[in-house]
Amino acid sequence: MTSNARVVVIGAGLAGVALARRLGELGVPALLIGEEEHRPYNRVLLAEVLAGRYRPEVIALPAPGGLVRGRVTGVDRAARTVTCADGQVFEYGTLVLATGSNPVLPPLRGLFGADQRLPRGVHAFRTMDDCLGLSGAVRPGVRAVVIGGGLLGVSAARALAVRGAQVVVAQQSERLMERQLDPAASALVRRHLAGLGVEVHTECRVRDVRCVGGAVRSVELADGYALDADLVVLACGVSPRVGLARDAALDVRKGVVVDDELRTSDPHIRAIGDCAQHAGTLYGLAAPALEQADALARSLAGHPGARYTGTRSLTRLTLTGADSPFDLAAFGETDPRPGDDVVQLADATRGTYRKVVVRDDRLVGGVLVGELGTVGALARAWEGAEPLPDDGPLLHLLTHDGGA
Repeated sequence: MTSNARVVVIGAGLAGVALARRLGELGVPALLIGEEEHRPYNRVLLAEVLAGRYRPEVIALPAPGGLVRGRVTGVDRAARTVTCADGQVFEYGTLVLATGSNPVLPPLRGLFGADQRLPRGVHAFRTMDDCLGLSGAVRPGVRAVVIGGGLLGVSAARALAVRGAQVVVAQQSERLMERQLDPAASALVRRHLAGLGVEVHTECRVRDVRCVGGAVRSVELADGYALDADLVVLACGVSPRVGLARDAALDVRKGVVVDDELRTSDPHIRAIGDCAQHAGTLYGLAAPALEQADALARSLAGHPGARYTGTRSLTRLTLTGADSPFDLAAFGETDPRPGDDVVQLADATRGTYRKVVVRDDRLVGGVLVGELGTVGALARAWEGAEPLPDDGPLLHLLTHDGGA
């Protein structure tokens, strides 16, 4: 048994690495346990690796000291130890769960074989191994079906199209990226993908994955229409990895429940990132994970008042096309309620769109597509949550470069 760290962090993703590095800066010894064979990397940039824009080493994170490889299989809260699959046992004073999330695999007929493995040609898109497997399989002309039209599905579809694949997106809801974008902005995303040759089917449900000889050949929709496929990408969202927490009898709902000090129901165990549920919210985004890591590091270093009270996060995405990048940003509530004030500016020729929603003289949300020079000023007005001046600033905010 080794006891070389007061703080043990399980998970070498963005949240875990940020925490370990910040603890090191504050003089707190930490041991980071990561189960992937690859160097820690920025998962947000996997689509750029798939597109061929970056090599895997470019998105590697600066690895902190005290990183060990291992898959943690159990937590003994009484002994304050964690055990890995290879028999390693580590003692902790404080344990931090930064276990992230798993891809959601939809309940489709034919998705799993008798060995419970995905058929050849069917890929999740969550890890570096997923990305490298997809990258090795894609080639010009290959027929690819992306199941899911959210942020991840749109990113994957764009990356595959840039590599020359014939891409179809199958989206169950009525528009792409429906959680972040309003109908007008979503339509511009769809137009951008169409310009890359991507075919988009909305309001359709995938029913079957058809295989021949253990390899995927087509995807069948609920209406019986079949999409030929050499590759299938599952981009149906993620779910928090809470198995260790649940086995350790911690309070788990959708995620591991934490308070403002990121403390779980066990005072010696904290949780951050995708697996943590704070004030009823699961974020699943990079910005909240980094804010949680910083707050927790300061708390563990004994800084008074170090607390996490939530994140007002902005979603930003750049889709690199053949001619020019396609930028979008969305924050807060983009669908107005009755009585809200809405200001919109659209330029169909340039493919730009800007919209803000104001409620009780406060900016509560916005969405911008193309030419994002105003996003900085809008985000600051939204994050401040203060009443807007009454001298008509909204049009100014939408048209003035407030600093990105």
